Amino acid sequence: MNAEVKLFANGIKEKTGINFSVYDQNKMLVFGENLGLGELPIDFDGIIIDTEKNLTFFNLKFKNKKYVCVLLGSTEAQKNYAFLISELAENSFSKDSEITRSEFLKSVLLGEMSYSRTIRYMKKYGFKDKPAFVMLAFCDTGLSNELVSVLNVYMDEKSGVVVSVDESQLAIIKFVDAESEAYSSSTEYAEFLIRLVHEEAGVKLKILIGGTVNTLVNLNQSYQQAITAGRISSSFGDKGNVHSFSQYVLIRMLEDMPKYKLKEYTDLLLETNAKEIFEDDEMTSTAEEFLENSLNVSETSRKLYLHRNTLAYRLDKIQRLTGLNIRKFSDAVTFRLITILSKLGN
Repeated sequence: MNAEVKLFANGIKEKTGINFSVYDQNKMLVFGENLGLGELPIDFDGIIIDTEKNLTFFNLKFKNKKYVCVLLGSTEAQKNYAFLISELAENSFSKDSEITRSEFLKSVLLGEMSYSRTIRYMKKYGFKDKPAFVMLAFCDTGLSNELVSVLNVYMDEKSGVVVSVDESQLAIIKFVDAESEAYSSSTEYAEFLIRLVHEEAGVKLKILIGGTVNTLVNLNQSYQQAITAGRISSSFGDKGNVHSFSQYVLIRMLEDMPKYKLKEYTDLLLETNAKEIFEDDEMTSTAEEFLENSLNVSETSRKLYLHRNTLAYRLDKIQRLTGLNIRKFSDAVTFRLITILSKLGN
């Protein structure tokens, strides 16, 4: 694979006289002069102009593998060279001359399309480059044509697009328009879609939501975040039909920490007797339900079918053994953090 990329790069250099270097995702030199870069940007799309280092970075995609290219210089000329080489690579590597609108959107979602090609197809199919986020819809009974039809009837080109990723996964690309947006959050919008589909098609959906990206080019980032929201919500046993990546940013940050560091913080926060609480499923589920219901005793008692006195006894026990009164917001946050650390450390 590297040999084909090297052959392409050498051909460009011979025909245009443009000197550039190509690195793979492991930061290994594939073609050109080794510039001895200490830090090399990997996860980006488009073109990066670094005036401080006087370098221009861009990437190429070949068979779903990304390569980082570097040009000496940071002027408009280097930017134009970068765009030109990306276009030439796209034409050289691409076996299909044209793809359909649905294929284009699916490729962008899956991160299989380069920056230059994405821009070209956006123009071809009339997509404006504005903020958007991805919602992944799942249904226990499978994705029926009726479900897709209901969503397509509601959607229009300005509000969003429905894309079938595979037989079990439906992606809704929601465009963000601050002037006309009727919903205060992506979660509220997802809950609306769930009610709509249930009323119209009698189907219960589960929706995972990625973060908002500023351009359609970066849509794969939102798609990956939605998948992460599903993975974390499942591993933590979270209830509900809507899960957003924004709920799990803290957990995602903590996941990147080494196991020994997680244990160090867990031991620091946990008193000796507190472990009894976190090893008791009944106590932890009671506490999590209490936190989920915004520290509301009446609502928690109702949902757990517990007498208020029983709930009060459990909350008092948690306070006695952990030193945390989770009726208070600050202590509730600390308790939640310890719960996360305990689960990630296992």
